[in-house]
Amino acid sequence: MGSRFDITVVANTEEEGSAYIQLAIDEIKRIEGLISSWDEHSQTSLINEKAGVEAVIVEAELFELIQRAVRLSALTDGAFDISYASMDRIWKFDGSMTNMPSDADVKASVAKVGFQNIVLDAQKHTVYLAKKGMKIGFGAIGKGYAADKAKALLMSKGVQAGIINASGDMNSWGQQPDGQEWKVAIVNPMDKHKTFALLPIKDGAVVTSGDYEKYVEFGGERYSHIIDPRTGYPSKGIVSATVFAPSAELADALATSLFVMGIEAGIDMINQLPKVDCIIVDDKGLVHQSDNILIENMNKQ
Repeated sequence: MGSRFDITVVANTEEEGSAYIQLAIDEIKRIEGLISSWDEHSQTSLINEKAGVEAVIVEAELFELIQRAVRLSALTDGAFDISYASMDRIWKFDGSMTNMPSDADVKASVAKVGFQNIVLDAQKHTVYLAKKGMKIGFGAIGKGYAADKAKALLMSKGVQAGIINASGDMNSWGQQPDGQEWKVAIVNPMDKHKTFALLPIKDGAVVTSGDYEKYVEFGGERYSHIIDPRTGYPSKGIVSATVFAPSAELADALATSLFVMGIEAGIDMINQLPKVDCIIVDDKGLVHQSDNILIENMNKQ
């Protein structure tokens, strides 16, 4: 998936722990084979290949993942959209951009994006992309989903506790061997070598999206690498969004969505979701949080 996975399990012996970790690795590889758009033999690649041509019958697991993604798109008013993969890559965040793209180019870049054109048939388990050249991709939720599935598998095998770190998507269950809760450090986006909070995660997931490493600046304005799939323009105003949720898949999607939705609309949405909380840091370094989260011992160290 192009992502690093760190897997920690609580086990009786090192041998037992290694066996469990291998199970998790195999499960993550299985998920990659299912959702990868780079693998020309995957069902996801076939869906993209048949865009505008015909519907594709897929496994129940993939169908349900796409179905949940479409529901998240509706929930976020399109701020989250797996058809973002159809977008032309006109923004470069590698230091090579010297000018803003034209409005016409930006508008054209999202012409094939739109979750409304993902047509699902629950009875036939088919997926049809209504526009030719349209694509779906799971970059915004794939590693979170893989972490969820690996966690579920290990729990089903009797593993009492563990934590899976999918390139910053943290998913935990149980407690550490000393009985303490797993904890996650929230990076200070104004200085990535420091943290401003250490928070416990209880049988759930926490995901942070940040633009402190990938962004461009034009005319004194900072543009994030997280692009609004509805407009084609990068998000502005937020440098870090952390979401706590029951699953890494959900936290992954919502963390990305907050950048696009903005502080007020994003927090309002989070406050309406059960067992979901967020912490947002804006581009002035101010911290915003959802109603039910409590940040203790917050510091700038």
